[in-house]
Amino acid sequence: MTSSYIADESQVCISTIQRMYSILQGEEMEEDEDVINPNENSSWIEKQLAKKDAIPVAYNSKVPIEQFDFIIIDECHRSIYNLWKQVLDYYDAFLVGLTATPDKRTFGFFNENVVSQYTYEESVIDGVNVPYDVYLIETDISTKGALIEKGWFVDRRDKLSRAKRWQQEDEDTAYLRNDLDKKVVNISQIRTIITAYRDALRKDIFPNRFDENGEYEVPKTLVFAKTDSHADDIINIIREVFDEGNDFCKKVTYKIEEDPKSVLNRFRNDYYPRIAVTVDMIATGTDVKPLEVLLFMRDVRSINYFEQMKGRGTRTIPADKLKLVTKTADAKTHFVIVDAVGATKSKKTDSRPLERQPTIPLKDLLQAVTMGVQEEDVYLSLANRLIRLEKQLTDAEKEKIQELAKGKSLKQMTRELIEAFDADVIADKANAIIAQIPVDERTPAKEAEARAEAQEALMRTASLTFNGKLNDHIDNVRKQHDQIIDHINLDEVTKAEWDTESVDKAKALINDFSEYLKANKDEIQALSIFYDQPYNRRNITFKMIKEVMDKLKLEKPQLAPVHVWNAYAGIEEVKSDCPKDELTALVSLIRKVCGIDEELKPFDKTIDENFKRWIFAQNAGQHNRFSTEQMEWLRMIKDHIVSSYHIELDDLDYNPFDSKGGRGKMYQLFGNEMDSIINELNEALAA
Repeated sequence: MTSSYIADESQVCISTIQRMYSILQGEEMEEDEDVINPNENSSWIEKQLAKKDAIPVAYNSKVPIEQFDFIIIDECHRSIYNLWKQVLDYYDAFLVGLTATPDKRTFGFFNENVVSQYTYEESVIDGVNVPYDVYLIETDISTKGALIEKGWFVDRRDKLSRAKRWQQEDEDTAYLRNDLDKKVVNISQIRTIITAYRDALRKDIFPNRFDENGEYEVPKTLVFAKTDSHADDIINIIREVFDEGNDFCKKVTYKIEEDPKSVLNRFRNDYYPRIAVTVDMIATGTDVKPLEVLLFMRDVRSINYFEQMKGRGTRTIPADKLKLVTKTADAKTHFVIVDAVGATKSKKTDSRPLERQPTIPLKDLLQAVTMGVQEEDVYLSLANRLIRLEKQLTDAEKEKIQELAKGKSLKQMTRELIEAFDADVIADKANAIIAQIPVDERTPAKEAEARAEAQEALMRTASLTFNGKLNDHIDNVRKQHDQIIDHINLDEVTKAEWDTESVDKAKALINDFSEYLKANKDEIQALSIFYDQPYNRRNITFKMIKEVMDKLKLEKPQLAPVHVWNAYAGIEEVKSDCPKDELTALVSLIRKVCGIDEELKPFDKTIDENFKRWIFAQNAGQHNRFSTEQMEWLRMIKDHIVSSYHIELDDLDYNPFDSKGGRGKMYQLFGNEMDSIINELNEALAA
């Protein structure tokens, strides 16, 4: 990167293509020689950068053409086709190009030899990137332009110095949308867009971003401006409309007094600035992972450039790191393109927003796919919702969905939904069908039938995953992670007095809990054992109890163990407070409802009492049957049953038993009685 030669012992070299050019030419190149506008004092490389046609690269004996076996060119859509192409032509090596946005020149340079292709949709499914939505803002002047009539007094401003003068217009000046911020600056137009954006944030884009003080937290936003002067106008109006200081909104261009890299670093890692305005500096090649909104106030004609600009918002970020800079955000499930200039309307992008039916509830989309609706908008919208949901779920919630989906993960379901309308995937599957048709029998009609058959199979594969139980579970889980903030219905006090019906309410809650357990005793294994198979109670595992808790939280969150425990405490004497461990509290409540325990008490205390009784029974008729070391092991087993409700022989291979010698040590202490003692403790302690 900084040498003026290639060391003989180097196996891998990393360099800019400009530096390689200077090495081949035998000329020195300074660290920062990338100026495009040279003057008489500019160095050799600066002058070469400014030329349309460079001096051809001649053979250099110090740098033989066979120097490299492979040359890997990153961002190969850029400057390898003009001045710098000579560097690549010089070497006799395999060329491997990497780019997110290939154009016609890229395909031509590499002889249309695409080695590997990874689409935006695939990256979203794999969790490498996030999907996006488009929010449109249109204003009258943005669309139609306006007329400044002669005789009006207006400001005239120098584009470079920004010095103003007040003058009266001597002729009419009509301007169109493309003249805005170039020929004419309409401050009202900029203010109207920024005001509309501020209001849309709270109402539509990210409505659930109010902190505990009721203050709205603006998501990290990047604004694309037309020019440096346009950026200044936008910044001033953003600070005015949002009623914030200088730190809230910053300009990130090469033409600022502050170090632009420092401002960019703060935008990436610190709470402020919340909004950055740029022209080109952050448009390509820069990651700002916490970004959730891109506000386009300039149009872009280049397909590649637009894709690069969009790429600033696609980056994923772990939820905990996002919360460091945006405290009210739960997870980065998607980003939003706010289009104030029609940048997304023209056909300049290969990627697309997956959301096609934003007003249709998730439950209806699930039902539509299950019932056989075969519309692209429905499939892609459902895929988009599942992608977002996947980023919010816990591992346990993902496992439950996978279980109900016959082993398919949310990512796999999403992939199948998208592939059902992916032209390349359909073509591949159709080609396999066509290959089975004899060559002389292949007709356009049969090939069309093959494509239809291929797509039908893909849609069938995607839709058959969904069923009533899975759909209900996905919708219920989604509700757990979503909150509706009602800003519309106003509340008022209807009663402010002591509650005289608390006992009746407590009884009703306990009755609801009991009825729920009975209704699910045949479906949930743990409840079945508690109710109908008391002799198997010793086999109840932590996983079984967790299953009861997860189902209860999902279907009846009002029956949380702490609520039911407090209800019991309100109508009868309960000697202990509700255990802090909600699973322990749940087991205690189930034992009470099923009649195993006459009084409600924490299950860990029940185990302690049962352990003391068992030890007393073992010592009856003989003095201290167990040694001190054996008692230490028995207490460890008791503590394990307190937390896990059951112990298996395999558990002896893990903490805390492994640090004491594991199952080998227990066998050494108890001999052939080891298995029987484990079974006795499981049965006696959970009795």
